[in-house]
Amino acid sequence: MSHFTLHDPLWLLALLALPIVAWLRGRRRVPVLVVPFAAAWHRPSLVAPSRWPVVLLFAGLVLLIAALARPQRVEDKREVRSEGYDIMLAIDLSTSMRAEDFEKDGERLNRLQAIKPVIQAFIERRPTDRIGIVLFSGRAYTMAPLTFDHEWLARQLGRVRIGMIEDGTAIGDGLGVSLTRLEQAKRDSGGKRMGAFVVLLTDGANNRGALQPQQAAELAKSRGVPIYTIGAGKEGYVPIPVYDDNNRKMGYRRMLSDVDEPALREIANTTGGKFFRVADTDTIESAFRAIDRAQKIEFQAKSYLVTTELFWWVAAPGLGLLLVGALLARPFWRMNVPAPQLAGTT
Repeated sequence: MSHFTLHDPLWLLALLALPIVAWLRGRRRVPVLVVPFAAAWHRPSLVAPSRWPVVLLFAGLVLLIAALARPQRVEDKREVRSEGYDIMLAIDLSTSMRAEDFEKDGERLNRLQAIKPVIQAFIERRPTDRIGIVLFSGRAYTMAPLTFDHEWLARQLGRVRIGMIEDGTAIGDGLGVSLTRLEQAKRDSGGKRMGAFVVLLTDGANNRGALQPQQAAELAKSRGVPIYTIGAGKEGYVPIPVYDDNNRKMGYRRMLSDVDEPALREIANTTGGKFFRVADTDTIESAFRAIDRAQKIEFQAKSYLVTTELFWWVAAPGLGLLLVGALLARPFWRMNVPAPQLAGTT
């Protein structure tokens, strides 16, 4: 942000004094020498007296007085020193995420539909962080590596659909891929990964994959990476829609929710994170807000002012106007005109 300023307040007084000086100059008395027959010496001027010299001189004085006030352009700059977090979001896309046990504004939502806008809001609240997304079901894949481009990340998140990956719940593999992505952009101190954490969102128990969730938790602990676990869905039997071959909803079937809460708690406790159980849209938002508060960097910024002197942009035209006014008041082509001589002199 920039603004203009004038340093010397006396310039305004000098500017106000100019009209007074001009008025006094017009009222001063001029000594007169009476010479008989002076009319015989007068030769009419071909050019009428001009006011331009006076106008230019006064304009030049105004600009010089303004230059004495030292006009400056002042820019306020802020230098941010701290760095943001690196965050990997591991999102479950297993078939059970189709369960419509969430509701908003009287409309049923499946678990993924309820969670996506909350994840998007979480990303928007952390503009200084690098964020990536890993999707897992029967296998785990990186959908988006760590990036500051949150608009691009939002577009990728909008493309996420249940059924993109073969079915299953490979929680351990999802965590393993997330930790690998963090290691590729590591910022270490004493063997510990600094400024990074994982958010795991699932609605089931691990039943696929090569890496067990407890092994992934120990790996995260050794690297100093907290894992925040979120178990999505209500307890008991939940409705899951049934679709025909043309992807038209035919009805619902009941399925027992199988969130492995003890395993998710253990992962969070082992790594220094926290477990959240979310059964409606309000608790989802509360969980992500709690994570946001717990893992927030207070940025230390250094402010300084950059000033640019502008007085030469005013002083130079002022000097130029004074010079032109002086030349017009006493032009050099009239300085050597010989004095008139009386007739009959020798």
